[in-house]
Amino acid sequence: MKGMKGFAGLVARSYFSEQRRGMFIQTQSTPNPLSLMFYPGKSVMEVGSADFPNARTAMTSPLAKSLFGIDGVTRVFFGSDFVTVTKSEDASWDFLKPEIFAAIMDFYSSGKPLFLESNVAASMDTAIHEDDSEIVAMIKELLETRIRPAVQDDGGDIEYCGFDPETGIVKLRMQGACSGCPSSSVTLKSGIENMLMHYVPEVKGVEQELDMVADAPLSSQLE
Repeated sequence: MKGMKGFAGLVARSYFSEQRRGMFIQTQSTPNPLSLMFYPGKSVMEVGSADFPNARTAMTSPLAKSLFGIDGVTRVFFGSDFVTVTKSEDASWDFLKPEIFAAIMDFYSSGKPLFLESNVAASMDTAIHEDDSEIVAMIKELLETRIRPAVQDDGGDIEYCGFDPETGIVKLRMQGACSGCPSSSVTLKSGIENMLMHYVPEVKGVEQELDMVADAPLSSQLE
């Protein structure tokens, strides 16, 4: 991850672009060969990020739902100015990219909101609360200011899931391109774990939480 000592080395990245109907969309590769970042040239998330590990979780977002309607799309992630799309192993980017370009352009020309429900808020897992201990506050601050920006540069994000003061274990969930990425375990251990243990001695390790929502048949999710 970029800019973080001890993180896995950056992979070579290539850039592609598509311009249709007056909208310029740029794509960028990620360390995960199954994920691509799409930059629409417009703001995506005003605050935070949003992860859709399967079609069922995308029902609140017209854009995410539309992307899951493309055969071969398995995960969608919204960042501040990009959309990360993850595909199945047997799907080809040559066939997927034109459909993804069209879905993104159709969404921005439709005038629809990113989320149908106004109460759907961005993840605020690293917000510091009054009842947080000093240790938890330090962990959240490091995740938000030092670790999250580097992870988002690679088309993904991390979600803070908790800290066990008895074992010293921090629970994190990998999102977007980082979920299922071959180098995610290296990032988690060599990068994130080392940094947290260095700055917060009470942290003894980091463990990855798996996605909570199980996949359902795509046809039933999109009805």
